[in-house]
Amino acid sequence: MVGECLQEDKPFGVVRADGEKMAIVGCTAKIVRVVESYADGRMDILCEGMRRFEIEGLDESRKFLQADVEFFEDEGAGSTRPDREDCAALHFATLQMAGLELPAMHLDLNAPVAFQLADALPSDLAFKQQLLASRSDAERTTRLREFYNEVLPRLQSGNSDARRVGGTARGGFPLH
Repeated sequence: MVGECLQEDKPFGVVRADGEKMAIVGCTAKIVRVVESYADGRMDILCEGMRRFEIEGLDESRKFLQADVEFFEDEGAGSTRPDREDCAALHFATLQMAGLELPAMHLDLNAPVAFQLADALPSDLAFKQQLLASRSDAERTTRLREFYNEVLPRLQSGNSDARRVGGTARGGFPLH
């Protein structure tokens, strides 16, 4: 499949699978570059997510799964700039309090940032799947802010406990 996508310069679909369960919402991915090719035909590839879709039907006629999909965009009003600013500040505070490396990223706070922030967030994949399926940037931003506001006090409490005993705490932050 990857070879076909490279040869024809076409995207492929990515869907979260957990055991026998598969999400119905995914996104297309464009191969940006082949990082490494192996003698047995495998490849490490760098991809960029493009368009979200909902699966309407599956096709198992090839060696890899195919699907009929309906693409969708966000509906309704987007998040406000103050909400995006608050979300970004909470994001970086959470990463710093958790002792995680702050990734270098360019955020345009005049545009939606929820997907960019969620990508850099070491959180549960089910939470990220919920964000992907949301059809509202305002809802995604609110959910991220709620997540950060729930996690930050636990991190702050854990770090103050660690300072009292001279250690470092990472308690309460879902690292997956």
